[in-house]
Amino acid sequence: MASSDSRRVVLAALAGNALIAVSKFVAAAFTGSTAMLAEGVHSVADTGNQALLFLGMRLARRRKTVRHPFGRSVERYFWAFVVSMMLFTIGGVFAVYEGVHKLMALMDAATGQSAASHDPSSRLWNYGVLGVSLLFEGGSFLVAFRELRRMRRGGSLWRSLFESRDPTVPVVFMEDAAALTGLLLALVGVGLSDLTGWAGWDGFASVVIGLLLCVVAVLLARDVHSLLLGESATPEDQEAVQRIVEGVEGVRQLTQLLSMHRGPDDVLLALKVAFDPSLPLARIEQLVDEMEAAIRAEMPHMRHIFVEPDSDYDPGQDPDAPSKRPSYPPA
Repeated sequence: MASSDSRRVVLAALAGNALIAVSKFVAAAFTGSTAMLAEGVHSVADTGNQALLFLGMRLARRRKTVRHPFGRSVERYFWAFVVSMMLFTIGGVFAVYEGVHKLMALMDAATGQSAASHDPSSRLWNYGVLGVSLLFEGGSFLVAFRELRRMRRGGSLWRSLFESRDPTVPVVFMEDAAALTGLLLALVGVGLSDLTGWAGWDGFASVVIGLLLCVVAVLLARDVHSLLLGESATPEDQEAVQRIVEGVEGVRQLTQLLSMHRGPDDVLLALKVAFDPSLPLARIEQLVDEMEAAIRAEMPHMRHIFVEPDSDYDPGQDPDAPSKRPSYPPA
């Protein structure tokens, strides 16, 4: 995915969540709704999360230095991981705590009445804000969904969410999906509290919202953690590299391919290649240059390419070889 597309998704979510957060807190102040307060904190967390994703995108563009010779593309993965942690703690845990706290307060008071300090008519604030929030959140969700659908390229939605090397759009999409679900739960909680006169439904809604956010946060953290460890290039990219390398005149076989995504658009590629033994060193060096140029022309995200001539490589003698290695048949 192009960086500009990811940036557009993040900025759309950032603007929407900031407006939603303000409206939710205003409604919570007028109504005393715990579910609405939890939703407000959730929107603040989402706003901060989008800001952190944008920060990661900015830092990843910094120039290479002596201390960071491969650049700082991994910043996008790091800040996406921080976002998942914030979603769990500030969004999920807080919502659960607030819901449980309200339920316990109702049990201690041994009453089923709503808070008397709030005018029942002020509940209209909740419905109005929830409706506006659904519109804003729905707009952000549609922007993320369109980009995610474009990323699918005929594959499944699950693969786009959890096998993509760019976590930005999946993070925004899952946050927005959780936010929409949370808004509907808050609407149900507020509605049941008004219909039954028991404020406990509001607390229950807050707990369910919190648990939902915790589940989403754990799924995101698991996925981004794998990216931080360094995931390989996609199978499609690996097949393309093999095709290009073994299509170079004088190459007998690609004997080893190691790759690692340092960012969505930054891949480190290490190759062991068996050349024709009769070729002189100068010719091998020329072929390596041609090979690197051909790979970068088709896949610009292959930023760092290292090629080692090695005709006798034996995977069985490599103690650090991956347990599941792609096969590279002779050309």
